[in-house]
Amino acid sequence: MTKNGEDGWRGTGRWLVLAALLAIATAGYLGWRGFYGRSPAAVAEPATPQRVPVTFAEVQKADYPVYLHSLGTVSAFKTVTVKSRVDGAINKVLFKQGQIVREGDQLVEIDKRPYQAALDQAVAKKAQDEANLKNNQIILLRYQDLAQRSFQSRENLDTQQALVDQLKAQIQGDQAAVDSAQVNLDYTTISSPITGRAGFRQIDPGNIVHTTDTNGIVTITQLQPIAVQFTAPQDRLPTVAKAYDGGSVPVDAISSDGTRTLAQGQLVAINNIVDVASGTIGLKARFPNQDNALWPGLSVNTRMRVDTLKQVIVIPESGVMHGPSGLFTYVIGDGGKVMAQPIEVGASDDDRAVILSGLTAGQKIVIAGQARLQNGAVVDAKPTATAPPAPAKAAE
Repeated sequence: MTKNGEDGWRGTGRWLVLAALLAIATAGYLGWRGFYGRSPAAVAEPATPQRVPVTFAEVQKADYPVYLHSLGTVSAFKTVTVKSRVDGAINKVLFKQGQIVREGDQLVEIDKRPYQAALDQAVAKKAQDEANLKNNQIILLRYQDLAQRSFQSRENLDTQQALVDQLKAQIQGDQAAVDSAQVNLDYTTISSPITGRAGFRQIDPGNIVHTTDTNGIVTITQLQPIAVQFTAPQDRLPTVAKAYDGGSVPVDAISSDGTRTLAQGQLVAINNIVDVASGTIGLKARFPNQDNALWPGLSVNTRMRVDTLKQVIVIPESGVMHGPSGLFTYVIGDGGKVMAQPIEVGASDDDRAVILSGLTAGQKIVIAGQARLQNGAVVDAKPTATAPPAPAKAAE
């Protein structure tokens, strides 16, 4: 390369270096102005945190009823299959299928004529024997008078006395026959032994019924009052027994879908043995059932109140959260800032939980919207909508 060429290259290289240094200096200056050129307020003021929308409820101090939930079956206290006690032809059917019948109401009339004839015959036989007795009593008196004057033998007197005694016994038998015939005649009118609802009838007028018939005439089921049979776990037996011995134990019968309270009743019986196979104890509750909401065979949920915890700290069950360290709830503090508060939970159900430690009455806790929360988050809290308590909970 010539000297002039070398001098040209060196001159060009110097200009390139100077241009690069100038670009770096310019970028540094602009960066400095961008950072330090802001006002102090702009540098110090952090961005406003976004508030998380949540629903809150206030921690309350209240009585908390303790319930046992189970499945039950409605059963009648009394169910009677009406049968005929005498054989005969049906003359009249005096009830309608499905109607309510009262105790003593006539249901069926059986042909009375054979039984009326038997009664008349028994009455006539008794009258005949009574007349015979009267005649022999007169003869006995005559024999006694003659015997006192030695005109009649002692043997004849004793024989007559025996005959009178025999006739008296025979009349007693006649009276028994009359009573039996009267009973059979009465049995031709069949009446309801209980108050209840009649089922489907098994006979029609003109049918012949017998005392040996297995189906009967009709089945009558008592509906008021009515029973519900259900169970409780064997480990809750002491609690149930204590409540039962202490007085009235209320039981609610709930629809199978858990949406409606069908009837309210009382516990009336605890079975005398635990079912080994299921580990449960049988229970029976009584319901007035004035509106006939319960029918025999109906499956229901049951809710039995066995205790009431007085003035305890309670929160909605939805406010209880599960974390790695245990149960907690989000407590809303000043400025809407939330903090996770560890809690100890006692009794609980689908609606509420009893808090043994960690909260005090009056605090506000988050019951909906917890998924986006963490310690220190700021919330936009709205109160929970007031709604009537659910009539039932799912059976245990």
